[in-house]
Amino acid sequence: MLAQPAPQPELNRRLAKLTSILDVAKAMSAERDLDLLLPLILFEATKVVEADRCSLFILDRERNELWSKVAQGSKSEIRLPVGSGVAGQVAQTGAVINIPDAYADARFNRSFDVSSGYQTKTILCVPMRDAGGEVTGVIQALNKLDGASFNAEDEELLLALGAQAAGAIENALLHEDINRLFEGFVSASVVAIESRDPTTAGHSGRVADLTVAMAQALEHLSTGPYAHTRFSAGEIQELRYASLLHDFGKVGVREPVLVKAEKLYPHELEGLRARFQLARKDLQLQSYRRRLEAVKIRGQANLAEIEAEEEERLARESWQLDEVLEFILSCNRPTVLAQGNFERLHELGALRFLDAHDKAQPLLLPGEIQSLSIARGTLSPEERREIESHVEHTYRFLSQIPWTRTLRRVPEIAYAHHEKLDGTGYPRAEKDIPVQSRMMSICDIYDALTASDRPYKKAVPHTLALDILRRESDAGQLDPALYTVFIEADIPRKVLQGIK
Repeated sequence: MLAQPAPQPELNRRLAKLTSILDVAKAMSAERDLDLLLPLILFEATKVVEADRCSLFILDRERNELWSKVAQGSKSEIRLPVGSGVAGQVAQTGAVINIPDAYADARFNRSFDVSSGYQTKTILCVPMRDAGGEVTGVIQALNKLDGASFNAEDEELLLALGAQAAGAIENALLHEDINRLFEGFVSASVVAIESRDPTTAGHSGRVADLTVAMAQALEHLSTGPYAHTRFSAGEIQELRYASLLHDFGKVGVREPVLVKAEKLYPHELEGLRARFQLARKDLQLQSYRRRLEAVKIRGQANLAEIEAEEEERLARESWQLDEVLEFILSCNRPTVLAQGNFERLHELGALRFLDAHDKAQPLLLPGEIQSLSIARGTLSPEERREIESHVEHTYRFLSQIPWTRTLRRVPEIAYAHHEKLDGTGYPRAEKDIPVQSRMMSICDIYDALTASDRPYKKAVPHTLALDILRRESDAGQLDPALYTVFIEADIPRKVLQGIK
């Protein structure tokens, strides 16, 4: 006798559930955030088996435990040993457990009901298996809504959903592992950057915080060129990584150039001071020679007068020599803004002193005059080009990393953070600059100016830093619309509390 086909309403109901599982499978395969994925699975599991609530446990093989970030009716993470309770036994054996009366079954742990005030009546717990058939967790449904027990169809449907969930959770966990890997790599890279120059410690992190805050501030704009600009969570992460790693190429710059505190290197300044010391002794020697000649000519009776004259002259010449040295030391100190008035250095290049062999030697060497005449900062044009090469090093380094699809623009964003809108930036002198790099440029300059005192510069006050940024904005180098956001959204004070 042929089996009778199921009634049409029953077929429609089953078809609707299977369709629901297929739909949620598509949604699960696209979700990479575990905190969003797990509630989605639980919602669909509850719906497909018509249960009051569900729990999902993931197998932690290293600890031999089940853990749950989310369980309907519970606000805290749950951990239990494999083999313990209903869920633990399903994880251990891989077999479905269907309990029609929870309190009549010794495997049921009543402590959960006691602590939560919930009364469990019926239980259906099924394993989640990956593509290789390995158990990766369990889904547990409690209390069938119609008061009946869970049936074979419920088992079948929950197993099907569990199989889909296992793959989605595995992908989400892998995605989390990749994120942790990138976070660890970026953190280690920042440590490497700052170990080359400890005086800049914290710069990369502050630039990242400032730049991300600017990107988030753009979301509130309703007018202007960046009105309604939005960055996704992935794009924010991409921007943060690019900002953290924007200076990584400094590991390829010679350390003496990287940490050059003054216009002359320490060994150059030491040589200059030694020459001034010899010049001072030469003044004393010439003074004693003149005294002897004066005594021969004017006689011993005038010795006191001769001594007084020479002491006065020696004091005057020594003061002049000290004044020259002080002027040179003032020229050796770095400046934030371009300065001139170095003509006197070239005049001083004509000064001579007699060495131990009575040969005339220059007090200032041509190379020292050139270095001391640097109008801004401490670097010569050659040294500045070497420092600027860090951007090329950064780009080459970051381009070697197999970034994920959502992070693929990290090298490009970092590459352009020293470009200017008028084409005067480096390394490519391009005007077409990504908005992320434009924001980073403003934040990078601001932090470089206001960061705590460094050997080669004093910290610039907040207001002066903003004024310098405004000048560059007015000159067409920085994006004026983004500069306005930086000011009006009060980005520095929101991110870096305590700035004066």
